[in-house]
Parts: sequence; C-alpha cells; structure tokens
Amino acid sequence: MSQTATPPAVELIGLKAAYGRIEVVHGIDLVVPAESIVAILGPNGAGKTTTLKVIDGRHPTSEGCVHIAGRHVSGATPDALARAGVCSVPEGRGIFPNLTVAENLWLMTQSRLNLSYDEVQTRAYARFPILGERRRQLAGTMSGGQQQMLAMARAVVTDPALLLVDELSMGLAPLIVKDLYDILGQLSADGMAVLMVEQFARTALAIADFAALMVHGEITAVGQPADLDDAVAEAYLGANA
Repeated sequence: MSQTATPPAVELIGLKAAYGRIEVVHGIDLVVPAESIVAILGPNGAGKTTTLKVIDGRHPTSEGCVHIAGRHVSGATPDALARAGVCSVPEGRGIFPNLTVAENLWLMTQSRLNLSYDEVQTRAYARFPILGERRRQLAGTMSGGQQQMLAMARAVVTDPALLLVDELSMGLAPLIVKDLYDILGQLSADGMAVLMVEQFARTALAIADFAALMVHGEITAVGQPADLDDAVAEAYLGANA
C-alpha cells in the first residue's frame, strides 16, 4: 500500500506583491517542508518581510499563489489563515505593553481555537518559565528578550502547524538570541514548521534546515546552510553575515 506524501507546510508559486505601483516581490517560488526550519536571508529592502505578510494574509498578492499544507489560500483573511494553522511573531514583537504577561496570554483565548485560559497558561509557562514568574508584570516593563519570549508564547500556545518569525534577534543580546533560537529548534523537533526572516544570517543558518537568499525581491539561491556561504557573503558584502 502506498503512503501519501506529507504536503509542504507552505509553498509559494510565482508569488508577486506590490505597494501601489511598486512591485517588491518578483515572482518567487519557495517550499517549506513540514517539520522543518527555513530561513529567508538577505539585505534590508529585499522583500523578506513582505513575503511573510503575504503568507499570513496581512498583505495581498498581486500574482501567484500561496499553498498551506497543500491548500490554495491566496486571498484568505488573517483569521482564516490562523484557523488553518498559521501564526506569526512579527517584527517589533507584537505584544500589548500596557497589559500584564497573563493578560497578554488571556487575549489568545478570545480570538480563536477555543483555547481555555488554563491551557494557554500551561503551554506558555512550560515553554517559557520566566513568563510564569513574571505573569503579573506589565509586558512593557520587561527586558527585550522577555518581551520576545512573550510574543513567541502568544504564538505557540495555539500549536500552529506553521510559525512565521520576523527578525527574532532584533535589538537583543547574543546570549538571549541563542536561547530563543534553541526554542525554535525545539518547536521544529516537536513537529512545527518554521519560516523565519533574519538579517543576521549566521544566527539563522546555525539552526535552519534550508535557507533561501532573497535580493531585490527575487530568490537568488536556495539550499542547505553549508551550500550558501559564498552566496550569503556576496549578498551582504560582509555586513552582518
């Protein structure tokens, strides 16, 4: 008896996106296998964040299509995509600074998936014990690393099939970044697919299964991390690579 192959967590086919008349993503193709970590690397302005926004429904496609777990989802709303298993940790963390840690997590019970508050707390504090210790603290008064942990916790408590992460290391100390990337590795080992955008290429390549180099809105190279060293160095001209 033949077994049905698991479809990719996400597949982009001929994807284009624009802001007004200015096209910033030029017909890219990209596959994120299930249960893998894929990094999109490239200099600022390459179209990396726009690509993530298209996948999670925050920005429309102008051409091409997005498939999530084998389903065509181009044009779907962010809420519908969240129900399909897509969740994001956006650039800038996306938390509510004037709410406590516990209140930030409670909000996840109000949106979708019928999660109970007990389930949310159990999942979040098991993965991020420091958040349990600071559950009554205003999120905006925590360190940058702890705020990023809260942003990740808000995403992973929904147990998404695909986690989109934008510039996880931004503004954080290297030791904190290592801890956060270790957590991404654990999430992938637990069966979650991760598509990340990262300015600091070496950090991402250390845990990625595959990587894509994006320059001027186009994917110029795709492969395993060890295969992209020269291409990454050339694209970044040595900066941050």
